[in-house]
Amino acid sequence: MSANVNGIRAAARRGGLEWLAAQDADVLALQEVRASGEQLTAAVRGTVFEAWEVAHAPAAAAGRAGVAVLSPHPITGIVVGLPGFEDAGRWVEATVAVGDASITVVSAYVHTGEAGTSKQDEKFAFLEAMGARMAQLLDRDAVVTGDFNICHTPRDLKNWKGNRGKAGFLPEEQKHLTTWFETGWVDVVRERAGDVDGPYTWWSWRGKAFDNDSGWRIDYVLDSPSLASRIDAHLIGRAASYSERWSDHAAVVVDHS
Repeated sequence: MSANVNGIRAAARRGGLEWLAAQDADVLALQEVRASGEQLTAAVRGTVFEAWEVAHAPAAAAGRAGVAVLSPHPITGIVVGLPGFEDAGRWVEATVAVGDASITVVSAYVHTGEAGTSKQDEKFAFLEAMGARMAQLLDRDAVVTGDFNICHTPRDLKNWKGNRGKAGFLPEEQKHLTTWFETGWVDVVRERAGDVDGPYTWWSWRGKAFDNDSGWRIDYVLDSPSLASRIDAHLIGRAASYSERWSDHAAVVVDHS
């Protein structure tokens, strides 16, 4: 299960941890944790996650970014960061032992970017580093999850015409995803949902975006080929109503046999 919690402490106050716990996942990948190790520990205290093992990569800048992987199963290895982004709080890998299997789970949080600025250059540099590491993980049982801040095709963005030329829907960004898919990574939700609009995973807090399902599909679960052959089901955890939202994102849940 992967979820951009939009701040772990805020999500806890809004009931998000209860929802996540109810999914009974083997592994939970979080993005935008926005907390130190101590703050993360305090946020999950009193929940099922208090006893789980944690691989956490906070950002050097307090209150920003931050990714984590949590599991009730043993975490036998942790890799934090990518070359040039070691303390950005945007990449963490956890090797998780589930039964007889050993699976590498990545939680990634890609920059939002801003077309034509240095922020976009930084996003492209991160995507390059991300792709290089993913090439090394492809032959493992591995899953790369997270908020990529990219809509791959017009099917992934309700108002795609109005967002042409903007960060999140740039051809140069989309090319990275296309390359990953061509090399063997499987976009689980698109594979199972088919050629349909959405299902979206992010909606603005403002206006009627959520009520009108005017969203973006920017949260992904990518399986390596060996895992992709064992997909059983998936779920987009869209809240039942605006008042029940605990993040501006919906969690993505995937079951494997």
